[in-house]
Amino acid sequence: MKKIGIIGYGRFGKVLHDLLSKRFEVLVYDFNEKCLENIAAHALEEVLDCVLVFVAVPISAFENCMEEISKFKLYNTTILDVCSVKVYPVQIMEKKLAEHVGIIGTHPHFGPDSYTPFRELKVTLCPIRDEYNRMDEIRDIFESLSIRVVEMTPDQHDKVAASSQGITHFIGRVLKEAGVRSTEINTLGFNDLLGVIEQTCNDSWDLFRDLQKYNPYTGEMIDRLIGKINEVHRQITEDAN
Repeated sequence: MKKIGIIGYGRFGKVLHDLLSKRFEVLVYDFNEKCLENIAAHALEEVLDCVLVFVAVPISAFENCMEEISKFKLYNTTILDVCSVKVYPVQIMEKKLAEHVGIIGTHPHFGPDSYTPFRELKVTLCPIRDEYNRMDEIRDIFESLSIRVVEMTPDQHDKVAASSQGITHFIGRVLKEAGVRSTEINTLGFNDLLGVIEQTCNDSWDLFRDLQKYNPYTGEMIDRLIGKINEVHRQITEDAN
């Protein structure tokens, strides 16, 4: 059975392990040994001997992780990040990893709270440095798991993600902070809003902040959203007067 490596066994690393272990022998390493108490742990060197290695660490720790793995030779290795933004991690990988190391950016558009085999799942692939011609193999891995593949550049991805994932997580957090809760007279639309809160707020505040911080287009999206909220509120106030 072919081996695939995963570095990082947090909430999404566990989802990734569950998916990949259906077809492959999966070797896992985490810089925090406590995360590996319920799974067979492997040395970082063992994991990096795999030809495909998924990196599932928090984006705030991503550069340090690349520093560590760049110390290994990594011949015949393709590194795949799974960050929710793409420009930043791709820049870090290109900067830190030797030119012979393969680099494929990925963004699985599902997480611990939205993953289910009973709904359409998608993943974005960004072929940055496919030194070993593994794009078709990676595409096949996801499609064999009924995950639809979308291919685009990191910049295209972040522009689209700012107005889809970014705005969804931002609104979910705002609704939670505003104290929005279920009532006895929920409408279907309101239940959908509660679903957004539940799906987006189980992740840590640090993960939410990093999702907004590392996408170069999110600030513009938030400013535009806040501006339109104020505009609509002003119109309501003027109509009331």
